[in-house]
Amino acid sequence: MKDVILKTNNLTKKYKDFTALNNANITINKGDIYGLIGRNGAGKTTLMKVITTLTNKTSGEFYLFDKDDSDLTETKRRIGCLIENPAFFENLTAYQNLKYYAIQKGIIDYSQIDKVLDLVKLSDSKNKKFKTFSLGMKQRLGIAFAMLDNPDFVILDEPINGLDPIGISELRETLKKLNEESNITMLISSHILSELYLLANRFCFIEKGKIIKELSKEELDVECSRAIVIKTNNVKETCLIIEKELNTTNYKVIDKHEVRLYDYLDNSGKVNKELAKNDIDVISIYESGISLEDYFKSIVKEAE
Repeated sequence: MKDVILKTNNLTKKYKDFTALNNANITINKGDIYGLIGRNGAGKTTLMKVITTLTNKTSGEFYLFDKDDSDLTETKRRIGCLIENPAFFENLTAYQNLKYYAIQKGIIDYSQIDKVLDLVKLSDSKNKKFKTFSLGMKQRLGIAFAMLDNPDFVILDEPINGLDPIGISELRETLKKLNEESNITMLISSHILSELYLLANRFCFIEKGKIIKELSKEELDVECSRAIVIKTNNVKETCLIIEKELNTTNYKVIDKHEVRLYDYLDNSGKVNKELAKNDIDVISIYESGISLEDYFKSIVKEAE
């Protein structure tokens, strides 16, 4: 059984008459790279702020490392986060900015500063003033800040903002390396599903403060892959016919009313004919298969 790093239970945040987070339930296991997907204003940052106690919840509860949210004094030391922009000093260098925060965090081994600067490929710019940094360099310094305290759980809000394609690729490899070699669990938000797809192993979709779907990468692949979708009240018999009459096991049972067949993609008529010939009551049969972006749009539309 996997260790649970974060679990929320009907977590809600209201600002007067506006509900920014509405009964959110998510679970993040140890070792996950958990992608939080949503449009701007969907509630991603609010969720992150609540679980890092940057803002107070209205109702509900959450657990970090099996500790409830009534006292997270010690637990918070195990978390690194980049939410919006850290308050870096314009006239200090990258190294000096991180040293300031190292002192605030009680870190006495300053070699850690060089380590995280190297991690985000800012070693050559460590002595440059922050005000001279490009947007992408500022973003990378923010990620170095999140890693400063050797966290077990890292929370990154839109970390690829401002990065060019090479910078995005380098950051992706850095985060993968941290996850694989140091077993660091990550919660990463973005409104760009295609980028998070290359990094995350689990996904959560949020819209208007509500969690509308939580699924693994494998489940997302099934949802998006090209297939013949068969809706029926007799899934068991349908599978038998597929194997016996169509000579394939390249299918997947989605639920008690749906089978997805990954063969005969250009001949769904033959599939329907065989099922009808064997008295299978087919409610509907159609071809499915969409891009990640279209999938994102479709589930958001369903939630409206």
